[in-house]
Amino acid sequence: MTSTVTEGLPQIREDLADFYRDLHRHPELSLQETRTAALLARRLRAGGFDEVVEHVGVTGVVGVLRNGDGPVVMLRADFDALPVEEKTGLPYASTARGVDGDGHDVPVMHACGHDMHAVCLTGAAALLAQARDRWSGTLLVVFQPAEELMVGARGMVDDGLFERFPKPEIVLGQHVGPLPAGFIGYGSGPVMAAADSLNITLHGRGGHGSRPEAAIDPVLMAANVVTRLQGIVAREVPAAESAVVTVGRLQAGTKDNIIPDTAELGVNIRSFTPAVRDLVRAAVERIAEGESRTSGAQQPPDFTWFASAPALVSEPEATNTTVAAFSEHFGAQRILPMPQVNASEDVGVFGEALGVPTVFWFWGGLETEPTLAALTAGRIDELPANHSSAFAPVIEPTLSTGVEALVVAALTWLGKA
Repeated sequence: MTSTVTEGLPQIREDLADFYRDLHRHPELSLQETRTAALLARRLRAGGFDEVVEHVGVTGVVGVLRNGDGPVVMLRADFDALPVEEKTGLPYASTARGVDGDGHDVPVMHACGHDMHAVCLTGAAALLAQARDRWSGTLLVVFQPAEELMVGARGMVDDGLFERFPKPEIVLGQHVGPLPAGFIGYGSGPVMAAADSLNITLHGRGGHGSRPEAAIDPVLMAANVVTRLQGIVAREVPAAESAVVTVGRLQAGTKDNIIPDTAELGVNIRSFTPAVRDLVRAAVERIAEGESRTSGAQQPPDFTWFASAPALVSEPEATNTTVAAFSEHFGAQRILPMPQVNASEDVGVFGEALGVPTVFWFWGGLETEPTLAALTAGRIDELPANHSSAFAPVIEPTLSTGVEALVVAALTWLGKA
């Protein structure tokens, strides 16, 4: 049945490729994706979806296609871009600029492949709409904004996604990455890490650089905190567990001979289990508070937690069923088991909110033969990867594989006509 549904792909492939080039050329930052959202909604309406609603969770788009009795199946794609200057040299490379959340003018690029995600979902939605005689149930198509800020999925849920639209029985999603184009990668259980970000403000007492004894130096305080934070994973997280603590920002002062009043740290945490997540979060606060007291600070540090997402769990039984369908459709030789990925994705918020399974997989976007050679030689880290200014998936066979994977996964869980 799957092959008959995907038979229509050659007729829409070039249109999808043109759409991809357009989205790649016109990226938009998180929660600013108004042009992209309007184009996605227009395509769903043209495809015959019963209900298409924009502005769900600010810029999200939801499409509903009802096709008789049967399960409700959700397909999700994200579509926001990053503040990265593109250096791919492609004829459709982005030269766009935008204003980030802090008011800074920044270059904008689809450096994570979300444009490919969105286009593949429009293609899958079109094929499934054309083949309604082959399945039954309800297809819920969700285009999610602001994945890069880790707030998009939560924003859609909080905006009544599952009160305003049919509640799915399973959530299906995918991510393009530095794998050979045409190949599917999968994991089972926790496949991507939980993410937590926080800003820490350490309070000292400013003064002249020549008289440190009359000040409380927040820069020294911050330096000690940065060093101590690296001991959390090394000395507090069990060796059999996994976590990452990164200080990606340290800002303080305006001049070399002035001791400032404050220093700020931007910290990012990755973990895979709730217990380790809680342990690391508590340890970060404990270390900052302890260093503050040791330094004689007259005010405790301020903590601002933001951009949190749970670990992405691809439910094992549902994953096995879906991967078996992939193997049948693509051939087992194109299916690759993958280790856990320390990067994060907020798609898990949807399934967690409803208590239903999520199945999530990866598919390749790099030139097939060179990438296979790099994998064999252990040189995969030398290839352009997500968030790199040099990352842009080859259009084919990436696009066709992504469309077909979504169709295969959806038909695995929709009812049979």
